[in-house]
Amino acid sequence: MVRLFKSLPLRRLAVVGLALFGMVQAQAAWPDKPIRIVIAFPPGATTDIIARAFSAPLSEALGQPIVIENKPGAGGNIATVGVARSPADGYTFLMHSVAYAVNPSLYTKAGYEVGKDLASVAIAGVSPNILYVHPGVKANTLPELLVLAKTDKLSYASSGNGTTTHLGAELLFRNLAKVDVQHVPFSPAAAANAVVSGQVPLGSTSIPPVVQLAKAGKVRPIAVTSAQRSSAMPDVPTVAELGYPGFESNTWIGVFAPAGTPEYILQRMNTEINKILASKAITDSFGAQSLEAVRMDRAATEAYVGAEARKWGAVVKETGARVD
Repeated sequence: MVRLFKSLPLRRLAVVGLALFGMVQAQAAWPDKPIRIVIAFPPGATTDIIARAFSAPLSEALGQPIVIENKPGAGGNIATVGVARSPADGYTFLMHSVAYAVNPSLYTKAGYEVGKDLASVAIAGVSPNILYVHPGVKANTLPELLVLAKTDKLSYASSGNGTTTHLGAELLFRNLAKVDVQHVPFSPAAAANAVVSGQVPLGSTSIPPVVQLAKAGKVRPIAVTSAQRSSAMPDVPTVAELGYPGFESNTWIGVFAPAGTPEYILQRMNTEINKILASKAITDSFGAQSLEAVRMDRAATEAYVGAEARKWGAVVKETGARVD
């Protein structure tokens, strides 16, 4: 390196030095003002809860206020496009769910491309989905449920059109098990209640709202859709265990930034988020909500989100699901 610098003319050496000095100064300066995190869903949603749990420790780590802004609409597309069009200066981030990876396949014009318009910064939490039934349904296992579906006209409640609770169930029932189960979309908050009331016999939702309902005997868990059993309900088998190896359908929360945001900023955010995920306060909070803290570095995060986009894109194509 010394030999290389000695071979450079003094003028070019000065230019290189100034450029390196500018880079160091820029890295030292960030952040020097409040950072905005745009939430793709309304207040009270899981994504919003996680963002607010992160805001205080992240603010402390970065030395600047974290401003939370909810911008729901179009399945999260409004927030996503807004952040993608924001300056790539490290002061605007997006917190979104797995819908970020699904929507470009699900909508005719989502307004963005995964891996092109935003950079994947970190995964902030993962929750398995779960299949469960009303206690009056005469099925205690997934094989029994699938046999019942061949003779009875069953329907299932999901957390909404195009969610992984919908697409994962369609993949399992129609494409893999070859049974016809009618989809009934609800809001995330209403789906489990529809099963409890007997309005719909079967539910396919994320696991958090189901844990207490199952303990109270108001619903009967059938299977979780993660690769491994959930720590929140360790006695419930996975779909993969029950004859469908490789089956996996999770709800996850991720942090994204406009494409072109300097890599040192993305790396710093990834590092700080992973530190927060390792803290007892967050692991306890996540445990209460049946969420898993999964720490990934930047490269692993990009790879994971890209793989999810390809996976769910194929499922959308196979099932013919659309929301517009």
